[in-house]
Amino acid sequence: MLSPIFVIDFPNMNKRSTNKKIECTMDKITVIGAGNVGATCANVIAQRDMAREVVLVDIKEGVAEGKALDIWQTSSILNFNTRVVGSTNDYLRTKGSGVVVITSGLPRKPGMSRDDLIKTNAGIVKEVTEKVIKYSPDATLIIVSNPLDVMTYCAYLASNKPSTKVFGMAGELDTARYRAFIANALECSPKDILSLSLGGHGDTMVPLPRYTSVNGIPITELLGKDEIAKIVERTKFGGGELVNLMGTSAWYAPGAAAAQMVEAIVDDQKRIFPVCAWLQGEYGLKDIYMGVPVKLGKNGISEIIEIQLNKEEKKLLNDSAVAVKKVMNLLDGMKIF
Repeated sequence: MLSPIFVIDFPNMNKRSTNKKIECTMDKITVIGAGNVGATCANVIAQRDMAREVVLVDIKEGVAEGKALDIWQTSSILNFNTRVVGSTNDYLRTKGSGVVVITSGLPRKPGMSRDDLIKTNAGIVKEVTEKVIKYSPDATLIIVSNPLDVMTYCAYLASNKPSTKVFGMAGELDTARYRAFIANALECSPKDILSLSLGGHGDTMVPLPRYTSVNGIPITELLGKDEIAKIVERTKFGGGELVNLMGTSAWYAPGAAAAQMVEAIVDDQKRIFPVCAWLQGEYGLKDIYMGVPVKLGKNGISEIIEIQLNKEEKKLLNDSAVAVKKVMNLLDGMKIF
């Protein structure tokens, strides 16, 4: 899947490595959906020079082309070389992509039931995934569409690919919010904070204070129990907080989180990230897509990492699994596969 490395030498640049040379190891990365999340993801991928070309696809005439052109016109300002092109529903343009990020789907509208939303977005994700796989059968798929856990399951069924190559962006965003709130509380750099979140991508997620530290210092040494509990609750409802503020869902953090996962794959970084992965007995859960820590590299998920949970943490994770499985069962009952 990887092409021979070519090296671009930019003066006075320090981007994806500590030296001044940027190695591009992938020919093409595709982002499906040119809305706010998709466009942000494509923008970050381009700025970090992850591939020779980024293809942005959308169903709405001219949107992908316009946003791609806008991003490309920043290349001389921000000093990147990745070409960015847009396409209106032409999947032939995506042929040979090494990684595909799927952000397609509709937001829930007033009067729309959860079942309606799932059915609508499942139809979109199914169709998109089948078109993507037709032209890029070896691609690794990263799902960002909502409801995240069940849409990842939908893409897995539609793609007929190994689960190691189909997974969702969830924990990266959840932990990013968690770290941001901790940084605010401690008035410290978010760069020094390490954290972990498990479970579904939504109100039942399970941020883990016991696995959270600030430059090696346990968070429990720096914040009180009540303050930590407030941060955990704010993290669980972080998406809703943004919807209430803006009237729409977030895009900067979700787009950047997906792009970070792409980078781990392109560079074979073997990063340990929490992602929405297919569980087959891990954590005592089976046949379910849930957020867990994994090792992420050029072949997708190379390892699902099982950490030790205490009784309370296990209960929270199991409760989250029940909620996720209920939604997955709704999809199964719709008989679209």
